[in-house]
Amino acid sequence: MMEIDFQIQPADLKKKLNYFWELSAEKIRLIEQHFDSSKGSPVFTVDGRYTTRGWTEWTQGFQYGSSLLQYDATGVVAFLESGRKHTLEKMAPHLSHTGVHDHGFNNLSTYGNLLRLMNEGKIPFNEWEKHFYELALKVSGAVQAGRWTKIKDGGFIYSFNGPHSLFVDTIRSCRILVTSHLLGHLLPGENDEKISLLERAVQHISATAKYSVFYGEGRDRYDDWGRTAHESIFNVNDGNFRCPNSQQGYSGFSTWTRGLAWAMLGFAEELEAFQHFNIPDLESFGEKEETERMMLKAARATCDFYITNTPVDGIPYWDTGAPNLYRLGDYLNRPADPYNPWEPVDSSAAAIGAQGLLRLGKWLKNNKEEVEGRKYWQAGLTVLNALMDHPYLSTDPSHQGLILHSIYHQPNGWDFVPAGQEIACGESSMWGDYHAREVALYLQRIIQKEEYLTFFGKLVPSLLME
Repeated sequence: MMEIDFQIQPADLKKKLNYFWELSAEKIRLIEQHFDSSKGSPVFTVDGRYTTRGWTEWTQGFQYGSSLLQYDATGVVAFLESGRKHTLEKMAPHLSHTGVHDHGFNNLSTYGNLLRLMNEGKIPFNEWEKHFYELALKVSGAVQAGRWTKIKDGGFIYSFNGPHSLFVDTIRSCRILVTSHLLGHLLPGENDEKISLLERAVQHISATAKYSVFYGEGRDRYDDWGRTAHESIFNVNDGNFRCPNSQQGYSGFSTWTRGLAWAMLGFAEELEAFQHFNIPDLESFGEKEETERMMLKAARATCDFYITNTPVDGIPYWDTGAPNLYRLGDYLNRPADPYNPWEPVDSSAAAIGAQGLLRLGKWLKNNKEEVEGRKYWQAGLTVLNALMDHPYLSTDPSHQGLILHSIYHQPNGWDFVPAGQEIACGESSMWGDYHAREVALYLQRIIQKEEYLTFFGKLVPSLLME
């Protein structure tokens, strides 16, 4: 179980953050200099060099978005120019990609960051450029919302496995629907039906909370408070839920920790967004308070499960039910060991989960739940403090990754096993590196008392409560 450091403060991480951004700049330059983009997008490293592998091009936005985060954190214009140039030249296919559930990853990391930077005054205002970013996000949100399966109690954005499949990680793509809605957009359907993107976002979030997250309420024998299933399977003929499943975890009855982390962060981010909606925005398809209660329950549960089922330093193993964890003995009561011979850790889950813990803690403190908020906030700082240190921070100047010991697909055996090791370790992933940058920027802004970092930024203030 995590040992939450209740003494550490954000300012205590300033030195680590400065070093982190120095290394981050080196890694971005290494990839730009040596990666062959004609082969696709960088996904994860093999022997220290980024390579491609996977089902879809879901990491390209993380590559160019990393440059934009680097600019945001350091002010070095070369990173802005690179991120903006590559977004313009290479990201357009992602806007109209009907075959994926990843719009909230690719397009908010690029077009979304650029629009946010302009709205915040961090890049010069240009009306046409601003409208270009807005149009991209409008289109992306509508296209993502069109990938829709109806079920008896709503619906969900289905995964690349097909209309029967709800992925827990897709909750982070709800951000693109909310963003598109805030920009005044909708999805025109058959006979010009005006489909609300906000309504579809709420229905997907609700389906994820109901079917992907467990609450210890007797759903099955593996129903623990906050456990998640990577995939939920539905009968598309009658809309009934059938069973939990997993693509990258050990099983549907264990918890793949990166999926858990996506849920932690996704619910916390949406809580931040929904507190700004006026009640009339939601009243046609649900009560605002009821929606917030649903998201808060799921956010608390998943964050609690992470804290309870992660080693003392806050870095999790890849699945809490991985079959050889028992061989590690009392592994939850000591720091994670990425070099053990039995089961890999997953630092990318830590990078994502840390931000979820911090955002939930901040939301609770802002809503007068100081004690509970402080628990999650300090847990987030604890995870981040470990992640930005040995053995997770990549200091080798020839290694292209930033955060070491990330895992992509343990069941498929895709991850690189170095010579002399029994399991995959020592490698990085584009999503792990991006989310480490994102949570580092989040905390840096708090330390420097800058504007609070959200995915929706200053979008359409007239639609938000003052």
